[in-house]
Amino acid sequence: MRRFVVRAVVNAIALWLATLLFGAFGQGNGVRVVPYRLDDPVATVLTYLLLGIVFGLVNGVLGTAIRIVAFPLYLLTLGLISLVVNGLLFLLVAWISGVIGFGLVVDGFWWGVLGALVTGIIGWIVALILRPLSGREAR
Repeated sequence: MRRFVVRAVVNAIALWLATLLFGAFGQGNGVRVVPYRLDDPVATVLTYLLLGIVFGLVNGVLGTAIRIVAFPLYLLTLGLISLVVNGLLFLLVAWISGVIGFGLVVDGFWWGVLGALVTGIIGWIVALILRPLSGREAR
């Protein structure tokens, strides 16, 4: 349970840093998060945590199933298909949060691929920093 909570927090931090990065290089186009209540910092934090949980569930359940089924395609493309798969999963999280009425907004497929790539890299770095908290000690 502790690993799930830490992973949700890592996903939330990665998404927050990625949206800050996208906002710094443009007018906020591409990937952004809309909290359920504007001008409320608690609502913003809860929105990012909810998105972190949705990311974890989508990547853990659907992402794993897709990676297992599409393994020959991964070999054929030398892993480049993972960019497309991760982009589509990122768009799925945006769609799920849109159905709820708030959350992640992605302006197109390529923004989804770029958002998934940046969020994955930042999440990996944050997970390395927070590894002792998740109970997975380095051997």
